[in-house]
Amino acid sequence: MGLRVAVQMDPLETINIAGDSTFAIMLSAQARGHSLYHYVPGDLSYREGTVSTPARPVTVQRVEGGHFSFGERVTLDLREDVDVVLMRQDPPFDLAYITATHLLERVQDRTLVVNDPAAVRNAPEKLFVLDFQQFMPPTLVTRRLEDARDFHAEHGEVVVKPLYGNAGSAVFHIGRKDANLAALVELFGQVWREPFMVQKFLPDVALGDKRIVLVDGVATGGVNRLPKAGEIRSNLAVGGKGEATALTPREEEICAAIGPELARRGLVFVGIDVIAGYLTEINVTSPTGIVAIDKFNGTDTPALIWEAIERKAASHGR
Repeated sequence: MGLRVAVQMDPLETINIAGDSTFAIMLSAQARGHSLYHYVPGDLSYREGTVSTPARPVTVQRVEGGHFSFGERVTLDLREDVDVVLMRQDPPFDLAYITATHLLERVQDRTLVVNDPAAVRNAPEKLFVLDFQQFMPPTLVTRRLEDARDFHAEHGEVVVKPLYGNAGSAVFHIGRKDANLAALVELFGQVWREPFMVQKFLPDVALGDKRIVLVDGVATGGVNRLPKAGEIRSNLAVGGKGEATALTPREEEICAAIGPELARRGLVFVGIDVIAGYLTEINVTSPTGIVAIDKFNGTDTPALIWEAIERKAASHGR
C-alpha cells in the first residue's frame, strides 16, 4: 500500500530539477505509488498536542518549467494524516531549523520522520564529524585568534570555514605567508557568534572532494567533485564538476566505521565528504549528490532510500 508522504522543503519553484536530490526522491516516491504533499518549514504550527501545517498535494515530472502541479491546499495533522515526513529543507542550520526538529519530534510516535529530527539536531555537519577524528585532517574549533595563529603556524596552510555554513559558502584558504588571518577571524566574529573551524589545507583537493552517500548506514556510491580553475571549493553548487569514481579501501574503512552509528541514530540518508582519504564532513540535514552519483554509476539511489523508508515505516508507530 502506498505511503502518505509530507515533504518539508524549500519552495518547489526554486529548485534546479537537473541535479536536485529531493526532486529525484519525490519522483521515485511517486513511481512507487506513494502520495506526496509539499509544505515549507515556516508553516509548521503546534496547538494543544497537534503539530500541523498547510500543505498541498503535489505531482512531479521531469519537465523544465513544468516540473510540479499542486492540488487544493489542505491542513495536515502530521501525527495522524501522513505516514512519513521527509525533512529536506536546505540549511542554514539556525534556530528556525532547530525549532522544526523539536516540533517534528512530537509526531514520531506515529509518523516516521527522515532523517530523525533529534539526530539531525545533535549531529551538525562540522561537529558530528569530530566523533571520528581518527579519519579527519588536523582540525581546530575556536573563536580565539591566538589559537588560530598557533594552528596556522604549525600547519602552514589552512582552511577557515563557519561551523554552520553549507554548499561551500564562506570557505577561505589562508596560505603560508598570508597576512589576512587576523582580519578574517575578526570578520567571522562579527558575522557569527559561534566558533569557526580551521583545518589543515589538503593540496590534493585539486584532485577532487569526494561525496559518498550512505543509506541506512551502507555506502551506496560516490561522485568525485573537481574544483573549477582558481577555486578550492569543489561543491557542485559553486561550479564544481562531477566525475565518476570508485571507493578506495580507506573510504570503505571510513564508511564501515561510521555506518552503524548512522543507522543507530535513524540517519537514513547521509552524505560524507572525503578529501585525499580524510573525512571532512558528515552531511545529515539535506544531503545532495545522488543525481550525479546515479548518472555516473548507473545506480538508483532514490529507490534504495525508499526501500529503507518502507522497511522502517512498516514497523513504525501504527
